[in-house]
Amino acid sequence: MYTTTIMLEILHSIIAILLIITIVMQSRASGLSATFGGSGTTNVVQRRGAEKLIYKASIYLSVAFFALSIIRWYVY
Repeated sequence: MYTTTIMLEILHSIIAILLIITIVMQSRASGLSATFGGSGTTNVVQRRGAEKLIYKASIYLSVAFFALSIIRWYVY
């Protein structure tokens, strides 16, 4: 039981770090107005190549982080 909780904590930490890295790498618009949705124009966003890979990785990592949080909640 004790080994399982340590392994889950390490895995959770690794996923959290990877999730932070993928979110930071997705800088799309800059500035304070873009933060609140005031980018000025409406553009259709098409992700290609590495940008699409980082986008999908952040989605998968966020789902894994959420699922692992629930699993850790029940293990403790």
